Amino acid sequence: MNDELKQYVLQWIEKADEDRLVVHQLFEAGSIARGTIGFHCQQAAEKYLKAFLIFHGIEPERTHNLEFLLARCGDIDTSFLAIELLNLTDYGVEARYPGDFLEPTVGEIMELIQIVDKIREKVMTRVAGKS
Repeated sequence: MNDELKQYVLQWIEKADEDRLVVHQLFEAGSIARGTIGFHCQQAAEKYLKAFLIFHGIEPERTHNLEFLLARCGDIDTSFLAIELLNLTDYGVEARYPGDFLEPTVGEIMELIQIVDKIREKVMTRVAGKS
Protein backbone atom coordinates (compact mmCIF):
# COMPACT_ATOMS: atom_id res chain seq x y z
CA MET A 1 0.00 0.00 0.00
CA ASN A 2 1.40 3.37 -0.95
CA ASP A 3 1.72 6.22 1.57
CA GLU A 4 -1.01 8.30 -0.05
CA LEU A 5 -3.58 5.52 0.26
CA LYS A 6 -2.45 4.76 3.80
CA GLN A 7 -2.96 8.43 4.75
CA TYR A 8 -6.42 8.41 3.16
CA VAL A 9 -7.44 5.36 5.18
CA LEU A 10 -6.10 6.98 8.35
CA GLN A 11 -8.12 10.12 7.62
CA TRP A 12 -11.31 8.05 7.46
CA ILE A 13 -10.40 6.37 10.74
CA GLU A 14 -9.62 9.71 12.39
CA LYS A 15 -13.02 11.10 11.36
CA ALA A 16 -14.71 7.95 12.66
CA ASP A 17 -12.79 8.27 15.91
CA GLU A 18 -14.08 11.85 16.25
CA ASP A 19 -17.68 10.64 15.95
CA ARG A 20 -16.95 7.88 18.45
CA LEU A 21 -15.40 10.39 20.86
CA VAL A 22 -18.55 12.55 20.67
CA VAL A 23 -20.65 9.48 21.44
CA HIS A 24 -18.61 8.52 24.48
CA GLN A 25 -18.42 12.07 25.83
CA LEU A 26 -22.15 12.71 25.47
CA PHE A 27 -23.05 9.35 26.97
CA GLU A 28 -20.67 9.64 29.91
CA ALA A 29 -21.97 13.16 30.60
CA GLY A 30 -25.48 11.75 30.92
CA SER A 31 -26.64 13.74 27.92
CA ILE A 32 -30.30 13.76 26.98
CA ALA A 33 -29.27 14.19 23.32
CA ARG A 34 -29.92 10.52 22.64
CA GLY A 35 -30.81 11.05 18.97
CA THR A 36 -27.49 12.84 18.44
CA ILE A 37 -25.66 9.96 20.10
CA GLY A 38 -27.43 7.52 17.76
CA PHE A 39 -26.52 9.67 14.76
CA HIS A 40 -22.82 9.78 15.67
CA CYS A 41 -22.82 6.02 16.31
CA GLN A 42 -24.13 5.49 12.78
CA GLN A 43 -21.61 7.94 11.35
CA ALA A 44 -18.66 6.33 13.15
CA ALA A 45 -19.64 2.84 12.03
CA GLU A 46 -20.08 4.02 8.44
CA LYS A 47 -16.65 5.66 8.36
CA TYR A 48 -14.88 2.65 9.90
CA LEU A 49 -16.46 0.31 7.34
CA LYS A 50 -15.58 2.64 4.47
CA ALA A 51 -11.98 2.87 5.75
CA PHE A 52 -11.77 -0.93 5.67
CA LEU A 53 -13.04 -1.04 2.10
CA ILE A 54 -10.64 1.70 0.98
CA PHE A 55 -7.78 -0.16 2.69
CA HIS A 56 -8.64 -3.09 0.44
CA GLY A 57 -8.68 -0.98 -2.71
CA ILE A 58 -12.45 -0.59 -2.96
CA GLU A 59 -13.89 2.91 -3.32
CA PRO A 60 -17.08 2.71 -1.25
CA GLU A 61 -20.42 3.76 -2.64
CA ARG A 62 -21.92 7.02 -1.39
CA THR A 63 -24.38 5.41 0.97
CA HIS A 64 -25.32 5.51 4.63
CA ASN A 65 -26.66 1.93 4.50
CA LEU A 66 -24.56 0.04 7.03
CA GLU A 67 -26.01 -3.34 6.09
CA PHE A 68 -24.78 -2.82 2.54
CA LEU A 69 -21.33 -1.65 3.68
CA LEU A 70 -21.04 -4.49 6.18
CA ALA A 71 -21.89 -7.00 3.45
CA ARG A 72 -19.19 -5.49 1.22
CA CYS A 73 -16.69 -5.83 4.09
CA GLY A 74 -17.94 -9.40 4.57
CA ASP A 75 -17.00 -10.15 0.97
CA ILE A 76 -13.40 -9.45 2.03
CA ASP A 77 -13.49 -10.85 5.56
CA THR A 78 -16.43 -13.05 6.50
CA SER A 79 -16.00 -12.30 10.21
CA PHE A 80 -17.73 -8.95 9.57
CA LEU A 81 -20.92 -10.87 8.82
CA ALA A 82 -21.19 -11.88 12.48
CA ILE A 83 -21.76 -8.26 13.52
CA GLU A 84 -25.40 -7.55 14.34
CA LEU A 85 -26.17 -3.93 13.47
CA LEU A 86 -29.64 -3.83 15.04
CA ASN A 87 -31.22 -0.63 13.66
CA LEU A 88 -28.02 1.44 13.57
CA THR A 89 -28.55 2.51 9.94
CA ASP A 90 -31.81 4.18 10.97
CA TYR A 91 -29.90 6.76 13.01
CA GLY A 92 -28.18 8.13 9.90
CA VAL A 93 -29.04 11.22 7.95
CA GLU A 94 -32.60 10.16 7.17
CA ALA A 95 -33.50 10.30 10.88
CA ARG A 96 -32.16 13.81 11.43
CA TYR A 97 -35.21 15.78 10.32
CA PRO A 98 -38.52 16.66 12.01
CA GLY A 99 -40.98 13.81 11.95
CA ASP A 100 -38.20 11.25 11.60
CA PHE A 101 -36.39 11.73 14.91
CA LEU A 102 -35.31 8.55 16.65
CA GLU A 103 -34.70 8.62 20.38
CA PRO A 104 -32.92 5.48 21.55
CA THR A 105 -33.27 4.42 25.15
CA VAL A 106 -30.21 4.35 27.39
CA GLY A 107 -30.10 0.57 26.94
CA GLU A 108 -30.26 0.92 23.15
CA ILE A 109 -27.48 3.52 23.24
CA MET A 110 -25.30 1.09 25.16
CA GLU A 111 -25.93 -1.53 22.47
CA LEU A 112 -25.16 0.93 19.66
CA ILE A 113 -21.90 1.92 21.35
CA GLN A 114 -20.93 -1.75 21.66
CA ILE A 115 -21.60 -2.23 17.93
CA VAL A 116 -19.42 0.76 17.01
CA ASP A 117 -16.65 -0.41 19.32
CA LYS A 118 -16.81 -3.92 17.82
CA ILE A 119 -16.59 -2.55 14.28
CA ARG A 120 -13.69 -0.27 15.24
CA GLU A 121 -11.80 -3.12 16.88
CA LYS A 122 -12.28 -5.38 13.87
CA VAL A 123 -11.21 -2.69 11.40
CA MET A 124 -8.22 -1.54 13.44
CA THR A 125 -6.99 -5.09 13.94
CA ARG A 126 -7.14 -5.81 10.23
CA VAL A 127 -5.78 -2.47 9.02
CA ALA A 128 -2.98 -2.21 11.60
CA GLY A 129 -2.01 -5.83 11.03
CA LYS A 130 -1.51 -5.32 7.29
CA SER A 131 -0.40 -1.73 6.85
